[in-house]
Amino acid sequence: MSIPTIAVFGATGAQGGSVVRYLKNSGKYNVRALTRSPNKYEGPADDAVAADLDNEQSLSEALEGVYGVFVVTNFWQEGTDEIAQAKAAVNAAKNAGVEHFVWSSLPNVEEISKGKWEVPHFTNKARIDSIVRSTGFPLHTIVQPSFYFENLIGNMAASDLGNGANGWAIPIDPKAKVIHMGAINEIGNLVESVFSNPDQSNGKTLSMAGGLYSFSDVVDAFNQTGEQYSAVQVPQDVYANFFPGAAEIGQMLGYFEDHTYMGPEYGERLDAAKEIVSTPFTPLDEWLKTKLSK
Repeated sequence: MSIPTIAVFGATGAQGGSVVRYLKNSGKYNVRALTRSPNKYEGPADDAVAADLDNEQSLSEALEGVYGVFVVTNFWQEGTDEIAQAKAAVNAAKNAGVEHFVWSSLPNVEEISKGKWEVPHFTNKARIDSIVRSTGFPLHTIVQPSFYFENLIGNMAASDLGNGANGWAIPIDPKAKVIHMGAINEIGNLVESVFSNPDQSNGKTLSMAGGLYSFSDVVDAFNQTGEQYSAVQVPQDVYANFFPGAAEIGQMLGYFEDHTYMGPEYGERLDAAKEIVSTPFTPLDEWLKTKLSK
């Protein structure tokens, strides 16, 4: 029998890149990287094919002969219409006869908070869930990545708080243990396990996380490095002016404080993910030690 081909959208990004690596390392699949610039692709996929989520015709060609597909959209890319892109991917996959559709989603903040908080980069993805479920794929799975540990040394890294202090100014109680976090380079662990265990994953929503944390927990972990960090709470309207996009991040953090990152009744989704993966997700302290040792 021929090895099934799995196509990965966003193959050059954090989520897609991780999925490509885990699928390839499993030795079970032919991995097709989907990218707008296949001639520039340098990752481990077996081949790279041109695909543009804003061009449905390109998707149909890219998905020809594919068994499974992993789809993720990028809200932060300028000009992106996530809902239109996801619908195009669903339609193209259905028309191409894809058997297993895996969609990277997030909780519906507007619905969960009853309109109190507006976080489009969560809610837009959640609105596609029902379309994936109702399209009629033989197999479908929804995965929910957590808050990236990588954010803590990237776009939400510690900064100068004044008076020699270094850390995080946030619009929520630093002691609120409400943020599901994990290493985004391990999303491939979950997705590969989903493809390899279709009977166990079909029709489910699986949430990945290395743990549930507060910013006080983050401070404690970072303080183990030998430097001193802290976290302070600031008003939402003050936080909204800290950097471009801060208003939405502030709304996101406010939603976390009210409902946690994964929203209500998250336990079943987290447990289902833990049961299916081949290796446990890494907790914050272990991840941080690995990052600092490099």
